[in-house]
Amino acid sequence: MIPSHRSAVQCLSFRTASGFTLIEVLVVVVILGILASVVVPQLMGRPDEARVVRAQADITAIVTALNMYRLDNFDYPSTDQGLEALVKQPSGVPNWRRDGYLPSIPKDPWGREYLYLKPGAHGAFDVWTQGADGRSGGEGVAADIGNWEP
Repeated sequence: MIPSHRSAVQCLSFRTASGFTLIEVLVVVVILGILASVVVPQLMGRPDEARVVRAQADITAIVTALNMYRLDNFDYPSTDQGLEALVKQPSGVPNWRRDGYLPSIPKDPWGREYLYLKPGAHGAFDVWTQGADGRSGGEGVAADIGNWEP
């Protein structure tokens, strides 16, 4: 018996809707592999850039808190009082805010304390981190990041 025209069309539509061929799947896998080999190395360098941006944001928050401290107390904390004066009231500072100026002093993205100096080498005070290498100077992600930078 010869199938009718209608059943031939149904057979054809069933065959095209059955799924992908092995060749099509392999082509997609190869394309994904090529994309991964191009994109992944570029993304691997991004964590260092993200740490630099985070350090800049932390320093901006600390500078804002220091400026609020100055408004209340007419001067910035001394180098000896340090950034701890933003979270814990130093002795002899009567106008200190009851809740403090920061909930806590953040660590830099590399796990070290931010540095503070008053008077600073670049202004009334300096707040900085020594970057990825933890030493003064440096270049790239190892460079110092401070409040004196634009």
